[in-house]
Amino acid sequence: MPLTHTNDLFAKALKGKYALGAFNVNNMELIQAIVEACEEEKAPLMLQISKGARQYAHPTYLKKLIEAAVSLSTIPSRSTSTTATRSSCAKSALTKASPA
Repeated sequence: MPLTHTNDLFAKALKGKYALGAFNVNNMELIQAIVEACEEEKAPLMLQISKGARQYAHPTYLKKLIEAAVSLSTIPSRSTSTTATRSSCAKSALTKASPA
């Protein structure tokens, strides 16, 4: 998943008429679940660091978690599906993050 400026993300979403999800993350498991769900949906996303995470975690840890997600992900910078939505990614991510 390439890093992309939000201006580009929003312009593509507007042109493609699809939703763009922004997800607050604070740990590795959430990041993995969200990214995997959006990979399945071929949906671009924004990963944000939550206020709580910024208060307790060293910025280097948070940065490296996001960098790992970027380097390992196959999410395109432009959605190939106009039906991919934040809710479909979020629902799938919650399922992945929930204990069995």
